[in-house]
Amino acid sequence: MATIDRDTIIDGRYRVLRRLGSGGMADVYLVEDQQLGRRVALKLLYHRLAEDQQFVERFRREASSAASLQHPSIVGIFDRGEWDGTYYIAMEYVEGRTLKDIVRERGPAPPEAAVDVVLQILRAARFAHQRGVVHRDIKPQNVLIDEEGRIKVADFGIARAGASDMTETGSVMGTAQYLSPEQAQGRPVDARSDLYSIGIVLYEMLTGRVPFDAESPVTVALKQVSEAPMLPREIDPAIPPALEGVVLRALEKDPARRFADADEFIEALHRARLTPDEVVVTTPAPMEEILEEEERKSRRWWLWLLILLALAAIAFGLYTLLTPEQVKVPNVVGRQAATAAQILQDDGFEVQQTNIESDDTPRGEVAGQNPRAGQLADEGSTVTINVSAGPGQVSVPTVAGQSRDEAEAALREAGLDVTVEEVFSDTVDKGQVVDTSPAAGTLVERGTSVTMRVSKGAERVEVPDVSGATEEDARSAIQGAGLRVGKITEEESAEEPGTVLGQSPAAGKRVAKNSAVDLTVAKGVEIPDVVDETEDDATQALEDAGFEVRVRQRTVTTDDDVGIVLEQRPPEGEERAKGSTVTIIVGQLATSTPTATATPSPTVGP
Repeated sequence: MATIDRDTIIDGRYRVLRRLGSGGMADVYLVEDQQLGRRVALKLLYHRLAEDQQFVERFRREASSAASLQHPSIVGIFDRGEWDGTYYIAMEYVEGRTLKDIVRERGPAPPEAAVDVVLQILRAARFAHQRGVVHRDIKPQNVLIDEEGRIKVADFGIARAGASDMTETGSVMGTAQYLSPEQAQGRPVDARSDLYSIGIVLYEMLTGRVPFDAESPVTVALKQVSEAPMLPREIDPAIPPALEGVVLRALEKDPARRFADADEFIEALHRARLTPDEVVVTTPAPMEEILEEEERKSRRWWLWLLILLALAAIAFGLYTLLTPEQVKVPNVVGRQAATAAQILQDDGFEVQQTNIESDDTPRGEVAGQNPRAGQLADEGSTVTINVSAGPGQVSVPTVAGQSRDEAEAALREAGLDVTVEEVFSDTVDKGQVVDTSPAAGTLVERGTSVTMRVSKGAERVEVPDVSGATEEDARSAIQGAGLRVGKITEEESAEEPGTVLGQSPAAGKRVAKNSAVDLTVAKGVEIPDVVDETEDDATQALEDAGFEVRVRQRTVTTDDDVGIVLEQRPPEGEERAKGSTVTIIVGQLATSTPTATATPSPTVGP
């Protein structure tokens, strides 16, 4: 189902505020009940599940049952209905976080805090169990803690409708870490299954991890059935021995060896608080131990006789009264595995599932059953369902670096479809495979389409013409074309310094992207220092350096500065283009103006 937009009105009453999340069978939205003016959480069943009428009927029945559970530690259910081809449940909205989020963030809880939380969960479970409602999916994700630290357990009663121990694909869900062994085996469950799950919640709160974990949910389920958990005190020696004993009692594989009910579990936790170092073994003793104890108390032969007679009478009575009735096996072929298992359990059968690869039956559907539909079988006997795992999974082979034909053949041989995409590559030769999507090593179903990216070689671009440009502009043009500037050679020139005189490769040539373009750049000539030189020497030095010389005169008052360069423009040390003009200022004396003098009269001789 697509995400529903904000402000959508559901069933004429509930205005969508935002999406809160999703689960195995429904999306959850925060909505405003416009009739009562309050916020509620609304679970909207997936359309694909709404098409299964038997599933919907169980969903309705269990939701009605859960709606009767009014308890401070249970999330209340307010309403249920039908909208847009599917069904919904409106329930109490709890502002807070899940217990799972808190454990992930903070790690193991102190024993006192862990016991406080579990006692609240147990009180909620006790209330439901006394009214015939079994949760079937107690886990930290379903335990909400509000802003005041109060516990609320969600989804009581609804898990049964959802067959929460299985996904639609027939595999144990991601919450397999919290399933009881009987759930993992597909056997009927009761209140003691919830107590097992609560025991795992307590184990995780004390140690920071679940007792059984693996990459595959199916492997987790097998561990639930056959392996003993690591002792909590081996993980954290600070856990009181008495509390460890309570945890191990709750995690007994055999339901008969667990706590009989929530009250007994609660009593054991209180006792562990009072005497934390005293381990009290409260597990019911096997019949053999009882008989041995009786034998030690009394060796009288007549007691044995009475016991044997009693056992014989009981066996005869059980055989007479409890001989199972013959029941017609329902047809579950073509059903989703979770739905099929629930149908068989509702008819009184136990269920064993085997997964098979099938190209014809969609993943998660029942491809066959034994006994067959319509046959008579003992009530309580096991029906085996063969669930399609799809066409099977394969690992995407590594084909990077291979030729296109070799790689395509390898992928098709692995049972995969191939889509080819050609791409440029600076590192992989033309015609060879760059990579695949999904990546090599990824597990995918046979028949999955794998995109194989094949190199077209390095991308080729046209070299721009940068002759006559400044070096800075040339760099920008070259980099903008997808190329890079290579070697720069400076050469004296009549052009302005920094002007590009030449390039290699030449403009217009097509080269591989990111190739280097070498540049020849005009270099300025440094003006020599000619101040204090004679005019002739200064002129000669400047002309030898490649400059034109312009001479200007300046009046001086001493003979020493006459003919000497007093100043030069531009000054020495600056660089100018070859052939530029340098002006020198040369000293000269002021020109003298003749003054009139009296000419003596000739002497007149006698």
